Amino acid sequence: MDPNHTHLQIKLCVSGAAETGHCGIDAYDKGIELGRQIAKQGGVLVNGATTGFPLWAAMGAKELKGYTVGFSPASSEKEHIELYNLPVEYLDVIIYTGFGYPGRDLILTRSSDAVLFGCGRIGTIHEFTIAFEDKKPIGILEADWETDEVIKSILENGHRPSDRIIFDSDPKALVERVVELVNKDKINRASFHFSPQQPGTSAPFSPAGAEAQ
Repeated sequence: MDPNHTHLQIKLCVSGAAETGHCGIDAYDKGIELGRQIAKQGGVLVNGATTGFPLWAAMGAKELKGYTVGFSPASSEKEHIELYNLPVEYLDVIIYTGFGYPGRDLILTRSSDAVLFGCGRIGTIHEFTIAFEDKKPIGILEADWETDEVIKSILENGHRPSDRIIFDSDPKALVERVVELVNKDKINRASFHFSPQQPGTSAPFSPAGAEAQ
């Protein structure tokens, strides 16, 4: 199969607070480094087209020429800028959902292969619960903020354990471990393969060892 036509780029969503006054002094550096590591892994960075932690991650990805996609709650660029006061910088593509923040969150996480969480507030927890219910691979960045502890408390009191949630204080290790989970998912989902025609025939190509029915 032509490698140019394979589905290789992993879409990693970064979720976090748009307003970061409660996040601690190293939140900016952590966000930048998380974005860099996504780009280093060859992933597409996805975020909510917002300010704060998700924006910092996009900035880090663009430093290393990574590709970035934002999902906006607005229905147009005009609304995105004038009504929601959201940025357009550091994003290669912005998709205007028109569904406000709750609907945007669902599309954002569903469009991603995994979701990574930094410092956040109630909107970040909303995105976490959606990703959890959808059984997405999840990465929680531990640092000098309370979000990771809040999520741990939710998991402890929710009585629904999951082996698809990773906690790590190192952005590089966190991204690598989450990518490993995503790749396992992609292998397990590969239940069928594209079958190009055999050269010079109208018959589809049959894998070695396959028998005609």
